[in-house]
Amino acid sequence: MQRPQKTLNNKGYSGAAEMESPDTRKARSIVPARTDGNIIGQLNNTLFNQILSRENLNAALKRVMNNKGAAGVDKVTYRDFKEYLILNWADIKKKLVEETYRPNAVRRVEIPKADGGKRNLGIPTLLDRLIQQAMAQILTPIYEKKFSDSSYGFRPGRNAHQAVKQAREYIENGYKWVVDIDIEKFFDRVNHDILMALLSKDISDKATLRLIRKYLESGVMINGVVTATEVGTPQGGPLSPLLANIMLDVLDKELEGRGHKFCRYADDCNIYIKSKRAGKRVMESIKEFIETRLRLKINTEKSAVDRPMKRKFLGFTNYYKKGGIGIAISAKSKERLRAKLKELTSRSNGKSMAKRIEGLNQYLIGWLNYYILADMNNMLKEIEEWLRRRIRMCLWKAWKKPSARKENLKKLGLEAGKAREHANTRKGYWRTAGSPILSTTVTNKRIEELGLINIEKYYLKLRSL
Repeated sequence: MQRPQKTLNNKGYSGAAEMESPDTRKARSIVPARTDGNIIGQLNNTLFNQILSRENLNAALKRVMNNKGAAGVDKVTYRDFKEYLILNWADIKKKLVEETYRPNAVRRVEIPKADGGKRNLGIPTLLDRLIQQAMAQILTPIYEKKFSDSSYGFRPGRNAHQAVKQAREYIENGYKWVVDIDIEKFFDRVNHDILMALLSKDISDKATLRLIRKYLESGVMINGVVTATEVGTPQGGPLSPLLANIMLDVLDKELEGRGHKFCRYADDCNIYIKSKRAGKRVMESIKEFIETRLRLKINTEKSAVDRPMKRKFLGFTNYYKKGGIGIAISAKSKERLRAKLKELTSRSNGKSMAKRIEGLNQYLIGWLNYYILADMNNMLKEIEEWLRRRIRMCLWKAWKKPSARKENLKKLGLEAGKAREHANTRKGYWRTAGSPILSTTVTNKRIEELGLINIEKYYLKLRSL
C-alpha cells in the first residue's frame, strides 16, 4: 500500500497497509477486552471481533509484510500479497465471520539441525500467516500475565541471553547439577485435544477456539501431497510459538509447584539441582509427568543429569573461573561456526571476493551478537587467523594462472623476480595460503581493506556496550 493501486475503481489505495476501506471504520470500533478474568468473550465485544478489527489486522499485515517470508502452497508472494488482499479480502472476511473459512495446508520443508538431523518447518500461506498473526496479537497479552518468569522463549521482552544469565546465577548459588530435558520432536507431537482443553480454560469465545482448531488440523503438503495433521503445531506460523508456550506452561507450573529452579526456552528445559541423587529423582518424576500429563516423549539419548559444565544450553556452556562462573561457547557451537565459515570460503563456490566478504560479514555479525555473552577472546584470535588464511587461499585460487599470480603479487609490492618465482610454486592452495608468499603480501590490513570485519575488535566493542 505504499503507492496507489488501480484495482479499487481508480480511487487508489494508500496508507499503512489498510485492510478495509474508510467507509467501514465505524463498524470496526472495538473496545479493548478485559484480560483479568477467566471469561474473555463478551456479547458486544468478542475476542473474534478484536482479532478481525481493522486496527489489529493492519498491524498484523505490516508485520507479515516486513518479514518478507516465502510463499505457501498457493504461491502468492509478499510482493503480490497486498493486491491479492484488495481483490479478495471482502470474501475472506465473510467466510471468517460465517466460520466457513478453511486454512490452507502448510508447505513442509526440512532444515538441518546442529546434531545432523532434520527439523520440520511448516510454511503457511501469507493469508494464513496474516490471520495467525492477528490472533497472536490479541491472545499474547492474555497469556503473558499467566506465563512463568522462568520461561524465556518466544515472548515479548524475553530472550535466550536472559535464560543463560539466569542459569549461571543458579549455578553460582550452589545448584551445581542440571537435569537437562530434551522433548523429542515437540512441535510435531503436540496433542490437539490437550492443547484445546488448555485454551478453553481461558478463552470463552467459541469462534476463536474453532479457528485455532482448524489451523491445527489444516494439514501439511509434502511433495505435492496434502496429509492430515492429527497431532502437532508446525513450526513456521506466527501462532505456533504461543501455542507451544501455552502447552508447556503446564510443565512450568508443575516445576514451580515443586519449588524447582529452572530455565525453559521453548522445548529446551534445564532444571538446576544441588545433588546428583536429587537430579535423578527429578528426571524420573518429570519424565513421567511429561509423558503422562502432556503425552509427549522425552529423548533419553539427549536428556541427562550432569554437571552444567558438561552440558550445553542454547548454544552456551559454563566453566569455573576466578571469582565465579563463566559463560563459554559449547563445543558444538564452535564446530558449527567453523563449518559455516568453511562453506562461505569454499574456493569452488564461484562467488566473487566481494560477495564472499559480504556473506561472511553478515553471518559473523549475527553470530557475534548472539554469542556476545561468552568469554572467547582466545578462540576468536584463532578463528580470525584461520579465516584470513582461507581468504588468502580463495584469492590464490582466483588468480589461477602463474602469469596472473605474478602480476597480482607485483601489485602487492613484491619485486618482479620474487613474484615470478612465487607465482610458479608447486605448493597446494592451503599450504601456499599459510606461507610467506601470501602472508607478507596479502597482509591482515589488506584483508580488512577488502571489507572483512575485524572479529576481535567487533567482539570487544559489543562487550563494552
